[in-house]
Order: sequence, then structure tokens, then C-alpha cells
Amino acid sequence: MDSEYLIISASLRPDSRSRVLANHLVEHFRSLAVTHRLIDLRDYPLPLCDGEDSYDDPSVAKLQPILASARVIIAATPIYNYDANAALKNLIELTGDAWENKIVGFICAAGGSSSYMSIMSIANSLMLDFRCLILPRFVYALSRDFDHGELVSSEIKSRINELAEMSVRVHYNR
Repeated sequence: MDSEYLIISASLRPDSRSRVLANHLVEHFRSLAVTHRLIDLRDYPLPLCDGEDSYDDPSVAKLQPILASARVIIAATPIYNYDANAALKNLIELTGDAWENKIVGFICAAGGSSSYMSIMSIANSLMLDFRCLILPRFVYALSRDFDHGELVSSEIKSRINELAEMSVRVHYNR
């Protein structure tokens, strides 16, 4: 199923907080009557990008057209070592041109507040390499925004809703 709005849950952890954030976005898109699709990278075992044969992997072949048909991509990613996780970066490397001219937003889950700017390196890469339009509002949630696997922060819920609404405005005014 093609969808103009694609949400990528990039965490490979079963109890991922970034996936909780992605699921909140799904609910808000549903309330806005926006056709969307959630991709969980756990369902697509990807090889490490080797610059050669990895592009021919069956999971890459499945994801490439899904990404290519989307107009808006929101990546929900954990922050590890002051950057988006390796699974998201690997996906971008494997599907490169499918990201061309997309509207891209980010929802991040991190352990602490000191790496809030860490998503900028991947945003800059997408902007420069693939001419993506990066939404200037990204979500950055901390451990304290969750309780027993549930998003409890009304501020973070509001920021996710604002990101969703901004993605719709930008998409339809583009």
C-alpha cells in the first residue's frame, strides 16, 4: 500500500521509546484523516550497506518503492552516541535516491538532554545529498517523558501533534 505520509520506526529494540512516539504520531495522523503508513525496521532485516551487493537484498527491494512513493517521511529514531541510530543511517544509505525531494521530519528519543542537536548531522546530509526539505520542528523526548512504556508528557504529545500538522501544511502548500 502506497502512502504519501510514511513513518519509519528505526529502533530495533522491542521496548523502544521512539516507537512509542511513532505510535502517537500514527494516532494523530489518523485523527487528521491523513493517509499514512508505519514501517517498523524490525520487520525488514537489512544488511549493512557495503556499497555493492547489499542494494540487491530483498528487504531493500521492498522498502525502496515504499520510500520512493512517500511525499513526507517522519523518522522516529533513538539517539545513540550523539547521533541517530545506525539502523536509520543504514536505511538511508541503502535506499538513497528514494529520499530525493522528500519532506522529512524527526522524532527522537534520548536518555539525556545534552544531545538535542544530534539529529542535525543526518538532517544536513538528507538536505544536501537528496534535496530534502527538513521540517524545522523536531521532537526530542527524554527518559522522564515516559512511564512504564507509555508516553506521559503532554508537552511531547503536543510537539508530535505540531510536527504532524506542520508536515501536512508544508506538503499541501508546496
